[in-house]
Amino acid sequence: MTQRMYQPVVAVTGATGAQGGATARALLDHGVRVRALTRNPSSAAAGQLQRLGAELAYADFDDRGGLDAALTGADALFAMSTPFGTDIDTEIRQAVALLDAAAASGTVRHIVFTSAANADRATGIPHFDSKHRIEGHLRSLGIPWTVIAPGVFMDNYTSEWTMSGLREGRFALLLPADLPLPFISAADIGAFAALALRHPEDFAGRRIDLAADRVTCSEIAETLTTACGRPIAFAPVPLAEIEAYSADLAAMFRYFTHNGLDVDVEGLRREHPDVGWRSFADWAAVQNWDPVNT
Repeated sequence: MTQRMYQPVVAVTGATGAQGGATARALLDHGVRVRALTRNPSSAAAGQLQRLGAELAYADFDDRGGLDAALTGADALFAMSTPFGTDIDTEIRQAVALLDAAAASGTVRHIVFTSAANADRATGIPHFDSKHRIEGHLRSLGIPWTVIAPGVFMDNYTSEWTMSGLREGRFALLLPADLPLPFISAADIGAFAALALRHPEDFAGRRIDLAADRVTCSEIAETLTTACGRPIAFAPVPLAEIEAYSADLAAMFRYFTHNGLDVDVEGLRREHPDVGWRSFADWAAVQNWDPVNT
């Protein structure tokens, strides 16, 4: 009788969100066994992943016993963290708990952690500096690791905050009109994470800033004009407006304005052509902009 070849299991956190969901789908597309970790296995997003072939596992970062159970038998882990919806201290505590559970599992042999572009520097941005601390803990565990560090998320611009501005004919952001920044879609983050998880021998011990395109706010407004089918103009947002909403985001935009983000877009495209690397125009062309025109 022919024995079936063992198929490694990749545990994916944030599986019902943008980055984790894109990673899970990319892995499933390559025939990899995916264990989708979620606090809500009964959600519609979890159900979609299950129909695509993912195994669902309940996991709460504040429940170490649940994390241990969810990671039992997993061979690799896609790990992510966020302070949004909680706070920086909670983000760090939960990420450390997740990474420690992976280290204690005895089976996880590679961890891919998604951070933020340039977070390995002294940015002074709270949610970048928290990623830097988590990266340090990851490197201390003695497990092969890879850090992928995305630039600005294209997918942020389908939020209701952006949509409400587009309905008024403006794309609003606290940035100079002519400042180029590195952008990436969630789909490309997932494709790259899946590549690293499938080929740990090529990516272990590496920290890689990610972006697929470099565009300015003026260029974004032009692209959205085409994608939405209506005139869109760039409208700078006053710093005070952002600071009233979030000191963290205000610090991020100040850093972007004065320091920029350093990502080798051309090198990534050249070295990893199979990722896809959607330009901002590519991404915008396939989004649903109907809410802008209603």
